[in-house]
Amino acid sequence: MTDTMLTLDEVEKLARGTLLRAGASTLQADAVALSTRLAERDGIRSHGLMYVPVYAEHLRCGKVLGAAVPQVSSPRPGAVHVDAAHGVAHAAIDAGWRDFDAAIRAQGIAALAVRRSYNCGVLGHHAERLAVSGLVGLCFTNAPASIAPTGGATPVIGTNPFALAVPDGTGGARLVIDQSASAIAKSEIILRARQGEPIEPGWALDAAGQPTKDAEAALAGSMLPAGGQKGFGMGLMVEIFAAALSGGNLGLEASPFSGPKGGPPGTGQFFIGIDPAAFSGTGFAESMDRLVQAITAQEGARLPGARRAANRQRIEAEGVRVDAALMERINTA
Repeated sequence: MTDTMLTLDEVEKLARGTLLRAGASTLQADAVALSTRLAERDGIRSHGLMYVPVYAEHLRCGKVLGAAVPQVSSPRPGAVHVDAAHGVAHAAIDAGWRDFDAAIRAQGIAALAVRRSYNCGVLGHHAERLAVSGLVGLCFTNAPASIAPTGGATPVIGTNPFALAVPDGTGGARLVIDQSASAIAKSEIILRARQGEPIEPGWALDAAGQPTKDAEAALAGSMLPAGGQKGFGMGLMVEIFAAALSGGNLGLEASPFSGPKGGPPGTGQFFIGIDPAAFSGTGFAESMDRLVQAITAQEGARLPGARRAANRQRIEAEGVRVDAALMERINTA
């Protein structure tokens, strides 16, 4: 069996067809297929085609409700709520986006809260969506518990990423920060477990709260936060925004994003959009110019998001290589 090269159009078509076959509505399949395309375009394989069989499994077992229709409400001028109804987060975010954007333009700042949702793909892409329209985007999403508090052994919060994107003034993003609370992505530990390989020191604890290099023991225990207690604090902040404020399940209450056990995870997202012109006029862009210059002028330094941007140019030209085993999993999902 040989690897397959796909264009980004073919990636999106493959993802869409697989999700429709697994029971997703057109609304949900379209949103996730686009997210899959963007992940592959930026070289973020863990959220690209690798995740499509997981989505398909969760559609079939009821962790994701393929016929869910998001419900949008705006209880106050700067607040947009979306109930994802246990469908994919992508479709729920899309459903609330027009009202969210309008509220930011009208007031200078607004928030979009999504509850009863699921994995939202690459969080940085949602922040970037705000940046390319000239806005500053700050985004949070929580996940099933996998990180114990400092000094503890029982997971309380998930990997809980946040993302920040800043506009460049010409229809793009000047920089995109997208980072999780954990020392390493959980997908990397899952991959090591599948391959029977050890993990690196400082990645995880076993179920007894002891450091481990055994991937299977790590999955049964707790991931370690990046930067110790500071990383846990960051993840706790995300939990408060994405779950407590949105009305989504806490990571403690959410079923896993991997495997068929449990019902819908019911996690949440919380996005803040800011129009710089409402606060600093042209001063924001001028400040960002000076800040970016101070970073890029240093040999070897790069802005957050620069690697993804480089991947984007290369993959748009070359296409996406899909190994035979993954293609088989997608075709049989």
